[in-house]
Amino acid sequence: MMGERLTIGFLPLVDACLPILAAEHGFAADEGLELTFLRDVSWATVLDRLLYGHSDAAHLVAPLAIATTLGRGRPAQQLAAPFVLGLNGNAITLSVELAERVCPGDGLGDPHAVGAALREEAARRAGEGRRLRFGVVHRYSSHNYMLRYWLAACGIRPDADVEIVTVAPPFSADALAAGEIDGSCVGEPWNSIAVDRGAGRIVLATAQIWRRGVEKVLAMRADRLEQRRPAVEALIRAMRKAAAHFVDPANWQANAAILARREYCDASPEIVLRAISDQLVLRAGGAPIPYSDFMFQYREAANFPWVSQAEWLYSQLVRWDGLAYDATDATKAARVFRPDVYRSALKGTNDVLPGASSKVEGSLFQPTPVTAQQGSITLTENSFFDGKPFDPDHLQEYIAAQQ
Repeated sequence: MMGERLTIGFLPLVDACLPILAAEHGFAADEGLELTFLRDVSWATVLDRLLYGHSDAAHLVAPLAIATTLGRGRPAQQLAAPFVLGLNGNAITLSVELAERVCPGDGLGDPHAVGAALREEAARRAGEGRRLRFGVVHRYSSHNYMLRYWLAACGIRPDADVEIVTVAPPFSADALAAGEIDGSCVGEPWNSIAVDRGAGRIVLATAQIWRRGVEKVLAMRADRLEQRRPAVEALIRAMRKAAAHFVDPANWQANAAILARREYCDASPEIVLRAISDQLVLRAGGAPIPYSDFMFQYREAANFPWVSQAEWLYSQLVRWDGLAYDATDATKAARVFRPDVYRSALKGTNDVLPGASSKVEGSLFQPTPVTAQQGSITLTENSFFDGKPFDPDHLQEYIAAQQ
């Protein structure tokens, strides 16, 4: 019997895993759904397909859902994100030459030390008439905001001391190899592909910048969400089952083989397995090194769309677009994340549900039990590398302090 069909747009990235695995392992079928997928090469195209009705939902960089709702770069269309597809999973990869200058050694660098060395290198290169150039996957992406947040905190002025340009994920390794960019912030498998080709070296994981940084979301047009609400809630349940399957080490090999297939990531299973198992090869020919929670999934309500995450993203949109704080826009941005839909989908299941819908981001440095609506939850470290938390109750003051 054919289930209700949902078409999902995505880019070939490991963190598109949950809807894919929900389909491949039958979790979606168990919920009465039939999932079909539209693979693209750029976030702009993924968004176009979503807005024009070619897809029902999309694997999307979270800030782009907010920017689209606020009409940044195109006529405003209200999007909704009822599910976070994962936290972090990105890395900063530099050309081999630049990496050796700013991050000598074999392991991941320290964000402060690499930033200080990069500040000196950026000044040297600017003095020679060619600023360092970094690639990010979209203007409205967590990659852009994480990179800028780190650079600025290290005394490097984005757009003044260095250039930041857009490079679609599947082309980031090519751009690095061609010398068009000096570094990139991108998701897996594209850092590892650059490393294996000898085009770059991974120097930082974005989890070192914000330990629990929000990344991709399942995004929908808000009107389509309401029209397809039962199907969306069924999809949320299926993806949570897929997430539990994904984090079980017994399933890593099988899931890497699925995600590596041509129709999904089109990469070697070995490279995909590294991301799944929190193992990174930092330089060509190097041995894998462990970095815990590189791509954080399932545990600690990782898929819950915290309103405070959306508000932090809004703070960065205002900061880097040179805007003034606007209370109406801040409210619209916060409402893009839909914890109410997530709660409705999972209420009465054995899954965990937080008791709150917002929290102080970056405030935890040790395991901390939190109030739960359903089940029990202990949150672990979620700090920013500079030690500055984000309190959504003081959003306007936070924005003012950064500008």
